[in-house]
Amino acid sequence: MNLTVDESDEPFEYDAHSERDTDALGEMLANAAESGLVVGLIGPLGAGKTRLVRATATALGADPSSVSSPTFVLIQEYFGRIPVYHFDTYRLRDVRAFADLGAEEYFSGDGVCFVEWADRVASELPRDLLRIEVTVLAPTARRFRITASGLVSQRVLSRLK
Repeated sequence: MNLTVDESDEPFEYDAHSERDTDALGEMLANAAESGLVVGLIGPLGAGKTRLVRATATALGADPSSVSSPTFVLIQEYFGRIPVYHFDTYRLRDVRAFADLGAEEYFSGDGVCFVEWADRVASELPRDLLRIEVTVLAPTARRFRITASGLVSQRVLSRLK
């Protein structure tokens, strides 16, 4: 089968009116995910990026109490049906510091990688990326805009739709 990427595909937009809705998106993402997926998360502080990672990791079988923002340790690993590797680049001094974490090895590994503040390290991310932009609409409402730029991310996006 020859699978090609149609980058002109419309993005998938999901409006979450509560944390429960964000959790539902995380479950949908877990059901669509496959090994080798890299997810770039972009949005302001408090937008729900870590909440989405927690929901996805939990749906993949990880212990939800182990999922937290890796702001101070920079990377967290959660294990379930598919391993989840969770990066937070908020406190990194520069792009080189991200590369020094060995992120490239994780990207080519057997898990799903989430990179919070992905726009800060865009030059170090793989071309095949599921990009999730989070917009705060109200105190408990968020809009998730999801786009794909490669074969793996496009398959996942297709399953999400």
